[in-house]
Amino acid sequence: MTRQSIEAALANALRQAVTHLPTDVSRALERARAEETSSLAAGQLDILLENVATARRAGVPLCQDTGLLLFYVDAGARSPWLGTLRSCIGSAVAQATTDVPLRPNTVDPLTGVSAVDNLGRGMPWIRWDLVDGDDVVISILPKGGGSDAASRLVILPCDAGPALIAGAVIDHVAACEGKACPPMVIGLGIGGPAEGALSLAARALLRDLGSRHPDPNTAALEDEILDLANRTGVGAAGLGGAATCLDVHVEAACRHPACFPLGIVISCWAERRARVVVHADGSAEVVAP
Repeated sequence: MTRQSIEAALANALRQAVTHLPTDVSRALERARAEETSSLAAGQLDILLENVATARRAGVPLCQDTGLLLFYVDAGARSPWLGTLRSCIGSAVAQATTDVPLRPNTVDPLTGVSAVDNLGRGMPWIRWDLVDGDDVVISILPKGGGSDAASRLVILPCDAGPALIAGAVIDHVAACEGKACPPMVIGLGIGGPAEGALSLAARALLRDLGSRHPDPNTAALEDEILDLANRTGVGAAGLGGAATCLDVHVEAACRHPACFPLGIVISCWAERRARVVVHADGSAEVVAP
């Protein structure tokens, strides 16, 4: 096997991520539609579900904003491919930008000049975790700009507990109204250093909707914030109704006693994901979400 097989799998995963909404997200939208009592919000959810079906059938992106392409790599320490993966990912991004096509979404932060291949300085955005084994699991999260603009880092009082955490999240959700294209998925990072809180929150978006954190206290907080978010009345597209949030996922880390960071990273209804597994022999497979 050669690096071409890895690049091909990554390019295919990028195509899948932007054209096929994961099954768990589609089912969450369907449940939201079945439970919606507002005719205006129900109509909006019908449009979203029709959009999902059309994109899948036609093989076209779910949204004109195909996002910044974020890669989370769980890298097996014994994989022989670690030295080439960054260039493989970059090549796959450039290929998918042309072939899918993906909208060129990377612009220089100082000049505003577009990198037409979705590369440019600092891109693609890759986060690495070294794990045991010789397989590499690459999770892809195309992150839309509108919902990313609704992300926030909050520094809570050092004695904050679950009630204050939930209150800060709900205040933010209510303030965002329809700007993050609800029904949204909320990723929360609690603790760690400030930059770590936002990273944890983004990683939380990789989990399947309906899953719960293995720690019972954290899982209870996820359920509580989900319920409160759907009581805000923001609703689908900010038009009111019951479906403001499809799910809430929390990841946490120990923090410094003098600082309590809370990272809030929001995905729009189109919570797009894909995953590639690269084996030691160079074979690579796209794992359907």
